[in-house]
Amino acid sequence: MNDTIFALSSGAPPAAIAVLRISGPRAFAVAESLAGRLPEPRRAALRALHDPASGCLLDRALIMTFPKGGSATGEPLVELHVHGGRAVIAAVENALAVQCDLRMAEPGEFTRRALLAGKIDLSEAEGLGDLLTAETETQRRAAIESAEGAVSRAAASWRAELLALSALVEAELDFSDEDDVAASALEDIRTRAGSLAAAIGGALSNPPVERLRDGIRVTLAGPPNSGKSTLLNALIEREAAIVSPIPGTTRDRIEAPVSRNGVAYLFTDTAGVRAASDDPIERIGIARSEAAIQEADILLWLGDDQPPRADALWIHARADLPGRNERTAGAELELSAVTGQGMEALWAALSDRARDMLPRLDRLVLNRRQRECAMDCRDALERGAQVDDALLVAEEFRQARNAIDRLVGRADVDAMLDQLFARFCIGK
Repeated sequence: MNDTIFALSSGAPPAAIAVLRISGPRAFAVAESLAGRLPEPRRAALRALHDPASGCLLDRALIMTFPKGGSATGEPLVELHVHGGRAVIAAVENALAVQCDLRMAEPGEFTRRALLAGKIDLSEAEGLGDLLTAETETQRRAAIESAEGAVSRAAASWRAELLALSALVEAELDFSDEDDVAASALEDIRTRAGSLAAAIGGALSNPPVERLRDGIRVTLAGPPNSGKSTLLNALIEREAAIVSPIPGTTRDRIEAPVSRNGVAYLFTDTAGVRAASDDPIERIGIARSEAAIQEADILLWLGDDQPPRADALWIHARADLPGRNERTAGAELELSAVTGQGMEALWAALSDRARDMLPRLDRLVLNRRQRECAMDCRDALERGAQVDDALLVAEEFRQARNAIDRLVGRADVDAMLDQLFARFCIGK
């Protein structure tokens, strides 16, 4: 936090404008060495940027300054809005890189400093990270809700109620022999703890945000030559899998992401499943197919025999071939990936199933780490609501508070922060 850092914070060049940010104790001094007199805070001004070493003109740029406490990072921060050509950016970066006590920022370091300065909390930082990688409209909406503090507000509400309950337990412990403490106080505390646990459980009932980010996992499975690879290519509208009449052509899992109507899907083509094979490579492929069948959110079964999962979407495939014009008994859809017959019906069925698997954006959406913290808090509250000893109740409430603190980043989470910010871009 004592270092002054810089980085390109806008998109990859070339572009009309490139934004370089400088943040840290020497940000203003560094900017003055290039631009001379700086403008008033939050006022843009045009300045000529010169190389401090050679005096050469680097560019004419708009400059904005943000004083300590009033910037995104909580530190003195300067933005240089230069022309977005590669050579211009490189020249300005080179002039910055040779300055004393100034270094290139690490991935996510600007956001990490904002977190450490209390400008955002951990859940907001995670939402910002998801926003940077959002590719669909639903991903964007979920990420911006988190970045704007939806998780933080829920956690603050839970924590406020928990602090109130903890104070009541402490009063019960300290003044249980006093007349102004009701005999039923502990029972009331336990009842409220149960209600808070139920409220947190309600948030946990919403599917995890990873379903939005990673996509609904759809596995195409069935015996050899059942039309899986042809269907995969038709769904993703490109030739990702080799199509051949020779059984066993697909030996390994082939994965392909697709976005449709704002929903991300991850389609997986698998090796044909059959009872036995003399080929050791094919046996490995079959084992991987069986694993993919179990892991799938939605299983598309293209075989004529009963699907291996009761919730599979059973498809009568290759309906254009001679002798297959009559749907297999039990199959829900008949289609031909070659002619397009039934493809819209298949997409509609996938959309219907995906709708129930995706988190509702009008409710609180948590990621895996946040869910683990929330579950720890809920479990501690439930344990506290079931014991009669006030001392044990107080200890469970302490565990619950620790879990909420971890959720918003109040606890010691350095290793987790390293992992989070490593996926940010350099200038963020």
